[in-house]
Amino acid sequence: MILYALRCDGGHTFEAWFRDAAAYDRQAEAGAVTCPVCESRGVEKAIMAPRLARHHGARSEPSASPPVPDASGPAESLPAGSDSADAGPEQAPVPLTGSPGDGSEPAADLRALRAFVERTCDDVGDRFAEEARRIHYGETDPRAIRGEATADEAESLRDEGIAFASLPWSRRTNA
Repeated sequence: MILYALRCDGGHTFEAWFRDAAAYDRQAEAGAVTCPVCESRGVEKAIMAPRLARHHGARSEPSASPPVPDASGPAESLPAGSDSADAGPEQAPVPLTGSPGDGSEPAADLRALRAFVERTCDDVGDRFAEEARRIHYGETDPRAIRGEATADEAESLRDEGIAFASLPWSRRTNA
């Protein structure tokens, strides 16, 4: 995983995680990388020092935002029994039941997804992995939750067979 600083032709800057440099190139060429603020497809890499996500027990340095598998901003996740399935960085996202959008307006669809998740899921913050385990193992009543998990926590949840989805979360702006 690699985090890129990106800039659109409208001057907005944002960050996005990609599986590798080739994944960014493929998505950018296909017009799949859009600005979360203005929806521009005119996006290019900004000057930065790339950050790489580490694997298997490697300790990562704390950062301003938690690792995100496949898009900009912090990830929010849904546990098993929610309306979304686990989707890896190269897989197409599974649409939520009743979610608006046909994919033609990615930024608008992302805003609608965010509103849906915020409206229907309990925010457990950085306790996401702990709460997902409690739900999975029957220690608490099943419910839809959202929150944040590190890459190591997400990997542990997958290893335990706990289904969840990592969602691209753009930072809120006052536009």
